[in-house]
Amino acid sequence: MFLLSITPTSLFYFLDFKWLAIPWVPVALLGTATAFISGFKNTQTYNRTWEARQVYGSIINSSRSLGIMIKDFFRTSDPGKELEIQKQIINRHFAWLTALRFQLREVKSWENVKTKTYNKQYLKYYTVPEWENSLDEELKKFLDEDERQYILTTKNRAAQLLALQSDHLKRLNIGGVINDFYFVTLENQLKDLYDQQGRCERIKNFPYPRQFSSINLFFTNAFCFLLPLGFLGEFSKLADKFTDHIIWLTIPFSILLGWVFLVLEQIGESTENPFEGSANDVPITQISRNIEIDLKEMFGEKELPLPVQAQNNILM
Repeated sequence: MFLLSITPTSLFYFLDFKWLAIPWVPVALLGTATAFISGFKNTQTYNRTWEARQVYGSIINSSRSLGIMIKDFFRTSDPGKELEIQKQIINRHFAWLTALRFQLREVKSWENVKTKTYNKQYLKYYTVPEWENSLDEELKKFLDEDERQYILTTKNRAAQLLALQSDHLKRLNIGGVINDFYFVTLENQLKDLYDQQGRCERIKNFPYPRQFSSINLFFTNAFCFLLPLGFLGEFSKLADKFTDHIIWLTIPFSILLGWVFLVLEQIGESTENPFEGSANDVPITQISRNIEIDLKEMFGEKELPLPVQAQNNILM
């Protein structure tokens, strides 16, 4: 904005390029249109981020509900075997949370975190765990070797982990460990987790429509380009009253107003993709870790993983 404003102002003042001063009305009309489209974009992109946070709030609630069901629905004559089965199912749920967050943090071609220079520079202030670690290593903590090798051969690993859960519950129902009513209740809980996963995938795999994103960028750039020319027109009218030096107020006013619209554009851009690995992401790693801590405490475990800590006030 400094360059866009100082160039025409200098030409107007030193070289007497009076034709650079244009009426304010067309600039104001373009500014109004830009404000409307920027407001629309920011509202829609915020809704995407808020929906993502709501989905993970539902995953928290469903996970806790699944935990108490697994804890209280099983009946066997061997308490040790019962606890072993319960922990196997709970660990598979942790694997589902892990596979889901790894899938959501995969980089898509339309995401901005690794393509825009200012975003790449900001990555030095935090790390994305899903980019630093491998899914293979993370799953070793929760799955036996056969299940882990099978899951790694599938495309949608989170979905297949829920399918394994369902198959295991079916076998437990056939073996009489859980009765029919409890089996149906647990299956409904898995269906709910499928629903939440599907909502996450919808946000992840369908970008904010490019036509709306592009037109907002075009309008903002056009407005910022014309803004100094409009200010020149307005301040030139005051030259007789305040001397020609008032023309130089074009620069700070253009920078200030242009900055507002450019920042609105970047804010909308930074909330388009709530799972892309940016500093404004929904903190799915931290949420998944908190679920793991809650469920392990529910089953009486004392050695709990540490909560995910913020890096430079950024929580992933």
